[in-house]
Amino acid sequence: MSRDLTQGSLTKNLFYMALPTMGGFALQSLYDIVDMFWVGRISAKAIAGVTVFSTIFWLVEVLNEIIGMSSTSLISQNYGARDYERMNRVIEQTIVFKVFVALIASGIMVVFLKPLMSFFSKDLEVIKAGLDYGYWRTFFMPVFFATYSTYTAQRMTGESRLPMVIMGTSAILNVVLDPIFMFDRVPILEIRGFNMGVSGAAIATVISTVVAFIWGFGTLLKGRSNVKITLAGLFRLNREIDLKLLTIGLPSGVEMLMRSASNAILTKVLSLYGSATLATVGVVGRLMGLAFVPLMGFSMGSSAIVGQNLGANKVHRAEKTVYLSALYGSLFVLVLVVFANLYPQVIMNLFVHEKDVIQEGISAVRIGSWSMLIAAFSISLMSSFFGAGYTLPAMFSSIIGRWFVQLPYVILVAVILKLPSVYIWFSFIVAEVAELLYSLFVFSQGKWKEYRVK
Repeated sequence: MSRDLTQGSLTKNLFYMALPTMGGFALQSLYDIVDMFWVGRISAKAIAGVTVFSTIFWLVEVLNEIIGMSSTSLISQNYGARDYERMNRVIEQTIVFKVFVALIASGIMVVFLKPLMSFFSKDLEVIKAGLDYGYWRTFFMPVFFATYSTYTAQRMTGESRLPMVIMGTSAILNVVLDPIFMFDRVPILEIRGFNMGVSGAAIATVISTVVAFIWGFGTLLKGRSNVKITLAGLFRLNREIDLKLLTIGLPSGVEMLMRSASNAILTKVLSLYGSATLATVGVVGRLMGLAFVPLMGFSMGSSAIVGQNLGANKVHRAEKTVYLSALYGSLFVLVLVVFANLYPQVIMNLFVHEKDVIQEGISAVRIGSWSMLIAAFSISLMSSFFGAGYTLPAMFSSIIGRWFVQLPYVILVAVILKLPSVYIWFSFIVAEVAELLYSLFVFSQGKWKEYRVK
């Protein structure tokens, strides 16, 4: 059922929202981790191909981010203000817009995917693996985008458990389907599979996501408490809401585009070191995604609470929630940092067997994990901006951290000084420090407390 986050204990509300969200994201991370685990059984170059595609895909994901971030503040603030009719209209418009932009984006991706893969790598095996995986993910992009919106609609109205159950079921289904679609003989079970290789990993993920969408969308149609959409509402345009969906999250979308573009440049620079380094990026990236699980749980929980309390004009509760989110998020991530520094080789051995990739990954895991601890604080501060709908700081944060700090550092290390790749991993730490300092400055100014987007 929906939950009024403008009342009661902030710590209880935060954990009520964060823990199920963490559980859902942890299981959702299983998609990428399981894919990488099985793809690693094919080859390190297959991992490199999937890594390159993921870099390209995140350039398009910005479209999902713009509308999604706008809907976060609109849904939560209207729920906090008890304007349930408008809240439902926002949910309907969000889903429609997501599908529309995804259809356009997928069409463009189909045309340019191969040239883009060839730009990032000249290795034919890497390119083939990326295309085999990428075309399936691209064709079903509208389903992926719309599925995210069903989760957002539920979380921003205080329902944190159902998204976790849906995401968990979908992730478990993906775990089961991956080896069945990928291999001729399914490991352990020794039953016949479809032997589709890297394509099989993508197909398993697509099927799992379709199941999640049908479940989540059906729940919104059926309705619960004050949350209920209609099929007819999906075909009625509301210009005022649509304009806000396109503009509130635009700075956040630009932020994600800038971040994704910087990652693309970083990937291109890392390709100078060879396929082993690209494979390391793929593995480490998925592992860092695990650190994001508690951070996203507390961030999304905090954003919902901030949005509802700002909608109800309870600014003090909103501010205190951000502090609690930073405290709890950093403690959760600290556990992962300790494990990553004590057992990096154990982690790498789970995914790859090539010695050069494992050796590279040991340093990357250790160094990269500390960047996540720093990110715990900046992401928590950002939740105040997202809950308020004040998304410009996120854009400037990314520009400063990635373009003014990380990329100049990487170019200096790799292109000018031609130092070993181990020095590249420190770029993530310096980037996160820069973002944290900027976030602290903007948060302390307090403009987000006065922002409303209802």
